[in-house]
Amino acid sequence: MPSTQGPWGPVGPWGCLCSNPPSRAGFARSFGQRLPDGQRREWIKPIMFSGGVGAMEDIHVRKEPPEPGMQVVKVGGPVYRIGVGGSSASSIQVQGDNTSELDFGAVQRGDPEMEQKMNRVLRGCVERGKANPICSLHDQGAGGNGNVLKELSDPAGAVIYASRFQLGDPTLSVLEIWGAEYQESNALLLRPADAELLQRLGQRERCPVDVVGTITGDGRIVLVDDLEAPVTDVAPVKPGGKTTSVDLQLERVLGNMPRKEFVLSRRSPALRLLCLPPGLSVGGALERVLRLPAVASKRYLTNKVDRSVTGLVAQQQCVGPLHTPLADVAVVALSPFETVGAATALGEQPLKGLIDPGAGARLAVGEALTNLVFARDVKCSGNWMWGAKQAGEGAALVDACGAMCQVMAQLGVAVDGGKDSLSMAARVGTDIVVAPGTLVVSAYAVCPDITATVTPDLKCPDGKGALLYVGLCPERHRLGGSALAQCYGQLGDRCPDLESPGTLAACFRLTQQLLQESVLSAGHDVSDGGLVTCLLEMAFAGNCGLQVEMVAPGASALEVLFAEELGLVLEVPSAAAGDVCRRYEEAGVRCLPIGHTGPPGPQSMVRLRVNGQEELARPVGELRALWEATSFQLEWLQVSPHCVEQEERGLARRQGPTFTVTFDPAAKPPLLSEPGPRVAVLREEGSNGDREMVAAFVMAGFQAWDVTMQDLCTGELTLESFRGLVFVGGFSYADVLGSAKGWAASVTFNPRARAQFEAFRRRRDTFSLGVCNGCQLMALLGWVGGESPQSDPTGEWDGAVRPGVLLAPNDSGRFESRFVALAIEESPAVMLRGMAGSILGIWVAHGEGRMRFRSPEVLAAVTSGGLAPLRYVDDQGQPTQEYPLNPNGSPLGIAGLCSPDGRHLAMMPHPERCVLPWQWAWMPPAWRRTMEVSPWLRMFQNACEWCLRHPEGES
Repeated sequence: MPSTQGPWGPVGPWGCLCSNPPSRAGFARSFGQRLPDGQRREWIKPIMFSGGVGAMEDIHVRKEPPEPGMQVVKVGGPVYRIGVGGSSASSIQVQGDNTSELDFGAVQRGDPEMEQKMNRVLRGCVERGKANPICSLHDQGAGGNGNVLKELSDPAGAVIYASRFQLGDPTLSVLEIWGAEYQESNALLLRPADAELLQRLGQRERCPVDVVGTITGDGRIVLVDDLEAPVTDVAPVKPGGKTTSVDLQLERVLGNMPRKEFVLSRRSPALRLLCLPPGLSVGGALERVLRLPAVASKRYLTNKVDRSVTGLVAQQQCVGPLHTPLADVAVVALSPFETVGAATALGEQPLKGLIDPGAGARLAVGEALTNLVFARDVKCSGNWMWGAKQAGEGAALVDACGAMCQVMAQLGVAVDGGKDSLSMAARVGTDIVVAPGTLVVSAYAVCPDITATVTPDLKCPDGKGALLYVGLCPERHRLGGSALAQCYGQLGDRCPDLESPGTLAACFRLTQQLLQESVLSAGHDVSDGGLVTCLLEMAFAGNCGLQVEMVAPGASALEVLFAEELGLVLEVPSAAAGDVCRRYEEAGVRCLPIGHTGPPGPQSMVRLRVNGQEELARPVGELRALWEATSFQLEWLQVSPHCVEQEERGLARRQGPTFTVTFDPAAKPPLLSEPGPRVAVLREEGSNGDREMVAAFVMAGFQAWDVTMQDLCTGELTLESFRGLVFVGGFSYADVLGSAKGWAASVTFNPRARAQFEAFRRRRDTFSLGVCNGCQLMALLGWVGGESPQSDPTGEWDGAVRPGVLLAPNDSGRFESRFVALAIEESPAVMLRGMAGSILGIWVAHGEGRMRFRSPEVLAAVTSGGLAPLRYVDDQGQPTQEYPLNPNGSPLGIAGLCSPDGRHLAMMPHPERCVLPWQWAWMPPAWRRTMEVSPWLRMFQNACEWCLRHPEGES
């Protein structure tokens, strides 16, 4: 993307974007400058950074060594002419020097639905515990089959048959089969006795499973070209009369390779003293800094990716009553049945690295740790994106790596993995444009209690909280590499650094102890934009004012407020401020009281004084509008303009949602102690909400079964023994046919499945629930909102219904991930009994959720009959169509429908992702302190109570 000129000054192309589904954390950065020595530094070749965190049982950690006779198996998508030569193309010295045809062929394309099917097969193996049939597993990446199969079979060796690979393109050559870096494919070793089990798992998930070879034990990797005359048996010997396209001794390929030597030379950067405009005020600087992409709101990123899928997300990017994208750390649970989990945070400071590569690396480590202050036993992954083949850059990379290793050793932090891309340079005309060298430190740790997270949004404890500044580099105010310098087209000559790792370690330990003692109400790290941005972001998220007084003799207000020295800002109750400061000082860490928080509301004032001079006095809503401006400008490029206008206008005046509950969530219905009924949690290709749905029903007392459409279509399973049927959320058939239309077709046009569905619906002792994609399906099948003809001229009407409502694309024109307020109204819905009058927070995650009724008469019948029991409401609790409080534009705020007898309920929001308090994105502080059971669990308990109370169905 070419450089752009915005209201913040010259920023260059978007360099770094980071997110992952479920998206929980990330960063965005943009930069473009010609440095004093004439170098042009930009991310012409961008960084797209993604990663995940998970857990496994220790019995699955170690791979078994390959043994003769083991089968070599490929699981996942078929071979396509994708990523041919991808690793070579991505490693070219200067991007743009390759031919366009080779570059295009090297591009990798993804198929997330196939990835999910493959992972379900692997999970089916892993969940067998000690009976896991997989002996060894390796993901396919750079080098394709030619790399993954060599490494999987090392050192024993294997014979591989080209004909055994499932091809997506029959014109592929043996070379392309061997070298294509197509995605969504793993290789594994398997004992022959377990082959049938793996094939059955693959058939259930509709995922290819191909036995492509056998371990031989001779230490050679052999690829047999049998495409013209395929072999019938993958014998562990090289067949006679066949061409062997590859026949290599593994030890020579993977073992005794000569080490490559690099000759590097250092090049001292040409630096200039930072020269800001004379008379520049704090307010004038904020006009630019708050709009800089690295500092500004990331709302344009967070709302278009699913942040709640799995139901295991305890902390995603957004915090506070207005869901402001400011979280420092991402937290996930290992299970919905416990509060142990994992925390992860990112650190990266590439612009400081342009001044001093070592300082940039140390600051990346420091930023990751100040984001992750409440975790223990920290480990890191280091990802390096560097133009290392350009003059001076290889040596800068070595210096940065050495600095990172040294500071981590001093801190007691380990790096246990990472990746690199060392060709971050591109040719533009006659220029070679080198990206700023980037180290992304992904810190992660076990989190003993996922509910103990402290977020940046100010809470104003007792109406007026105390603000404390914990400075890790006291008396230093270096502006080099800062957002302020970038906004004025400069870099500077002196950047922040981490001079005292011991101070950071002491700060880390004490902050962690304060979190365990529940002393802190809010906390945020000082990073891009400096101390002033840290303070303002906390006020933006808390939707409240603050008053701050800083004293720094010999430093200007701009240096004090915009220097990006490592540090923390904490909010504590006023009564605890003195004791907290004393404890930090005793630990050898500078901690100063700098002001107080409050009152709440967008018109509350933010007042900042430095050395006795007032530097800023403006309403928090006005300053937040500056910070949100860049995000809304980008939203105009991806969202319907009228929706952008509504959200921007509404954000300026919003106070926050008003939640109410009309029942005691902790009180259990009386019959739940009896053995629970069986419920089928049904999924189709592309479904992704089944695991959290199973958990919700198990918590309510059900026996929950994982059922696939393949099970029903093949007759492996029937619905006769189930009282409940649940259609889960996701993207069935990737929604390429429209919302749930592929799933509806698989029901309608498979006679066996259609008969079972109809029989289940007609039974009086059954109930059903459809969420998100399942809601779309129930509408298409006519189970809710359907038109029933009063008479049929032929007299042969069999009770079939015609859909009266369809789910159309959201008004915004994109996928929406939001945490909204939902009102529950009086209705016949079985699952909502006793809940009417409540207004509760709930997750939504859909792209096609707008209810479009066939006629005004259908809409009138639904509303007058009380068949629309769920409504999106505004902050005053009134049904609304205002975006994003109503995320899709459904008329009258309708979010769900039920059948006239109340047994069938369909809804677009996700109650199964809100059955535990820690799954909520935000709830009133009083609720957070006292509520042990989420009100949404009552839905599932009601269903279980109904089944137990009415074993033959309700008359």
